[in-house]
Formats: sequence, C-alpha cells, structure tokens
Amino acid sequence: MEHRITLPLSREKAAAIAAGDMVYLTGDIYTARDAAHKRLAELLDAGSALPFPLEDSVIYYTGPTPAAPGQIIGSVGPTTSYRMDAYAPRLLDLGLRGMIGKGKRSAEVIGAMQKAGAVYFGAIGGAGAMIAGCVQAAELIAFDDLGPEAILRLTVKDFPVVAIIDCLGNNLYISGPQSYLQAQMSPETQCPR
Repeated sequence: MEHRITLPLSREKAAAIAAGDMVYLTGDIYTARDAAHKRLAELLDAGSALPFPLEDSVIYYTGPTPAAPGQIIGSVGPTTSYRMDAYAPRLLDLGLRGMIGKGKRSAEVIGAMQKAGAVYFGAIGGAGAMIAGCVQAAELIAFDDLGPEAILRLTVKDFPVVAIIDCLGNNLYISGPQSYLQAQMSPETQCPR
C-alpha cells in the first residue's frame, strides 16, 4: 500500500502504516545521528528542554554533506540505525513517532515502538543525492559544533521511505525474506526441467 503523509506523524497516522508500505512524507523532519543523540540524552538527564518537540516528530538518522552553491542541502542519505538504539526507547517514551534510517533495530527498540505507536522507516542507502531533491528547506537548530551531525530541521515534500517496522512490531526484514522464500518454493515459480 502507498501513503502520502503530511507531518506531524500522529499515532492515528502511524497506525495506518503497515510494514512494507511505501510512504511519502511531507512536512518537517529532524536530522540526528550518534553524537546528537548523546547530546539529547545529556539534556534530558540535566532536566533541560530539547531543541525541538518530540511529540509526533520524525527523526532522520543522517549527516548531510555540505550544500553546493545554489543548493539547499548536499547528499542526505541514511546512516545505520542500530547506533541510535541505546537512545531510541527514551525518545519514543517522550513522543517520538517515527525514525528513518537503514538496518535492523534491537528488540528493545521494537518493544518501545509498539508501546509508543511508532514506525521505523527505511530510506535507500546510496540514494542521498536523489533524496536531497525532496528537501525544500534546511535549518540548523542545535549543536552547530557537531558539523554534519548537528540537528537540522528539514522541510521535505514527498520524501520516499518504506515502512520497515510498523507500530505492531511487524518487521519487513523478517517478513520480506520469508515471502520471497515461499514464492521461490511455489510450483508457479519453478523453472520447467
């Protein structure tokens, strides 16, 4: 199924998305990688406010390259998500509704997603330059000293992602290979001998 979602990503919107669905996001998302997540955790530990609202927000695990002259942003491909697994459950408990990256997530993160009604989306690794074409504005909002790992607010239009893990815990990384193997065993897909 295909969805065109205008952000923020409410619990109701997230609930309509199933693992394997193609989703096009429009609105504001926030970039944050390892170093930024560590800083967010430090702010929470200190009882300080976060630089952006977590409720119904989407974080994109990316560190964009610098923009070329006349461009809004450079290449903006996904980074490996498991490096944020230590921080994700806490952010999900505080209202984070979506995460975009690549690769598997831990059982703890999946459990926190189910509790929070959140979705994990996959972006296509190696397609960062193409994805950059969906970014209409980029604004630095925190941790400028982190360079490409600073937090940016990206305003995106029809940003293409695939739902990898839905809010029920269904996981495309498990169901996808199973479906493929079942199809390969079907008599209709066997080559005649």
